[in-house]
Amino acid sequence: MIEHPSHFGTGGGTLWCVRRALRFALQELVQQLVNGITLGSVYALIALGYTMVYGILELINFAHGEVFMVGAFVALGVFVVLGGAGLPWWLLLLAALLCAMAVCSLLGMGLERLAYRPLLSEAKPLGAVELGVIAASGSGIWWLYHQLKGGLSQAEWWLGPAVGLGAAAAFWGLFAYLGRSGPARKTPRLSLLITALGASILLQNAMRLIVGSRDRILPEVLPAWSFTLAGVQITAPQILTVGVSVTAMVLLTWLVQSTRLGKAMRATAQDIEAAQLMGINTRLIIVIVFVLGSSLAAVAGVLFGIFFKSINFFIGFQAGLKAFTAAVLGGIGNIPGAVLGGLLLGLLESLGSGYISSEWKDVFAFIVLVGVLLLRPSGLLGENVPEKV
Repeated sequence: MIEHPSHFGTGGGTLWCVRRALRFALQELVQQLVNGITLGSVYALIALGYTMVYGILELINFAHGEVFMVGAFVALGVFVVLGGAGLPWWLLLLAALLCAMAVCSLLGMGLERLAYRPLLSEAKPLGAVELGVIAASGSGIWWLYHQLKGGLSQAEWWLGPAVGLGAAAAFWGLFAYLGRSGPARKTPRLSLLITALGASILLQNAMRLIVGSRDRILPEVLPAWSFTLAGVQITAPQILTVGVSVTAMVLLTWLVQSTRLGKAMRATAQDIEAAQLMGINTRLIIVIVFVLGSSLAAVAGVLFGIFFKSINFFIGFQAGLKAFTAAVLGGIGNIPGAVLGGLLLGLLESLGSGYISSEWKDVFAFIVLVGVLLLRPSGLLGENVPEKV
């Protein structure tokens, strides 16, 4: 028998309505919390890249958001190319993750080699291996561009290698010029910041030229199922996003805290010159940090595309600023702080969108940023430490 307020009389009917309203309010709150944790997991993955690079170089890599965006578009390319091959969804997803991580790792290495290393130390002309990587990357970009545009004609297949070789020759000439000065140099932090912003603008507009400015819709990859727990709906993309994010963050924490590579990374972050005197190849450690951060951004890009479906060339700028805010909120340079900041920011944005207005969702991140900088500049888990000299 279904209860109805008329069954309880006047007083009972009022109590029934209050209980029902409270139950709906609680379900709505829990639903917003689930959505916030999902979004916060993506922010946390991106924020880890910011905080790892800052911990070693004290550099805010503002191009990191564009690496995230490239990862989302690589996933789109994989889904378009392999979507009709009849592969199971988990294999298609794994291929997208691996391809995005590989491409974004190369992109992170390129940013470190092309944009930052010439300002931090002696720049040498590119070697044969690096030239080959650039050539392959140029060919891959050309191929991806035409796949998204509708495919290459048989007469155009030779253009991909030609574009790659042209890029290799151009970069070799650039670094032959940059490497002529010889001795290492100490560049002002402002120059590094401007370079990071320039690299961000370059990547953003390059992707706009490659894929266009309109939104792209990712195809349905995951099985269309969900379940309801106590009135709260949980979908497959949400479970996947949180599960993959937590796994990646746990593996990164284990790598940094429990391995020799992690010990070398922590030593380099604490004192780069002392680490060099102890025999640590700090240049290799810096490259590895860029690779790890870019791989996490690639994973975040794939998960973002699967969860939100729509991507464009501008998502990296927006997500990058929010992830930077998350890193500052938790304490930039602190890995647990980046995770905490990402989750808190995702929860705040989800609750604000649900209870205030979705049009204000991008404002909440900057309110938090201003508040943290005013009240606790070191972040929630950060410590006030003297600047490295």
